[in-house]
Amino acid sequence: MKKILFFLVVLTLLFPRASLADDTVDVYFFWANGCPHCAKESIFLDSLETKYGDDIDVHRFEVSESKENAELLASFGEQFDTEIVGVPFTVIVDEYFVGFYNDETTGAKIETKIASIIDNKPKSEDAEKVSLPIFGDINPQSFSLPLMTIILGFLDGFNPCAMWALLFLISLLLGMEDRKRMWFLGFTFIISSGAVYYLFMVAWLNLILFLGFIFWLRIIIGLVALGGGLFNLRRYFRNKNAGCDVRGVQSKKEYFAKLKKITSQDKVIWATLGIIALAFSVNLVELICSAGLPAVYSQILTINHLPLWQYYLYIFLYVLVFIIDDLLVFIIAMITLRVTGISTKYSRWSSLIGGILMLIIGILLIFKHEWLMFN
Repeated sequence: MKKILFFLVVLTLLFPRASLADDTVDVYFFWANGCPHCAKESIFLDSLETKYGDDIDVHRFEVSESKENAELLASFGEQFDTEIVGVPFTVIVDEYFVGFYNDETTGAKIETKIASIIDNKPKSEDAEKVSLPIFGDINPQSFSLPLMTIILGFLDGFNPCAMWALLFLISLLLGMEDRKRMWFLGFTFIISSGAVYYLFMVAWLNLILFLGFIFWLRIIIGLVALGGGLFNLRRYFRNKNAGCDVRGVQSKKEYFAKLKKITSQDKVIWATLGIIALAFSVNLVELICSAGLPAVYSQILTINHLPLWQYYLYIFLYVLVFIIDDLLVFIIAMITLRVTGISTKYSRWSSLIGGILMLIIGILLIFKHEWLMFN
């Protein structure tokens, strides 16, 4: 029962927009370039944002040049069981407004709807915005994308394919007398592994951005998420040892022999270069086992239409959380002089929770991708 409650809490944190405690009125405004009525409503909504401040949040979607936004508009039409024949089209909670005549007619109806929601919302203490470096002002009640980044990165880090190579390295380093060299080579391996992951995720992100926000790509990645979820669930039920499915015993022996040769180099520079090269090669192979979550997460980022620098920053946060477990295992081993790994129990539960989350995200990407639009 405790595990079920934990999972429900995770879902609540991932999708806080479903919470009744959200005090912001979301206005979804669909418009098109060259539409004069859209231009008038846009100016009117600007005035409402100035008037109501943080009480409203206007989401603007241009539909003539974005197939993704046009599909989102169509999904709203299905939700309200109405045929959408043009824009502007405005949605506020459970009501929609077609067209825009002027501020005194259509505009008055829109403002009346917004004002009624604000006046009747539950009276509670306003959530204080937190000012964070780089990210700026963030409302804790809508702290969804960073939280999803942390959760997915943390679950991805428990992947056994990302751990066994580090455990091999630690077993060799513990036999060294030079403590500084032990720490240096260990950190070099972990940072190099993180760099491979970061470069892979950035490359995947740029591929999605290059292809554009097209329907079939989102569906394919949604299917990848479903497949990854089923794979993790299969691993949970069938792989009791929670080991890596990609590397065989012989392959791991060959890797261990190369690692032993590299760490025994007299010169630190050659040992360092060897560690970096081996970290890159082994992690590229293990991406076969763990590419699902990074690919799905990259798609979620693109759905949120962020500036390019924020994409890279979120990926950096993902990778930073991803290598935390490696850092903890390595630091504990260096301090205690014992090889300590993530237990089978935690690896198996990460497969279960990660598998369920992947299934949910896959379903949302295919059928309700707007629920993953946190900004």
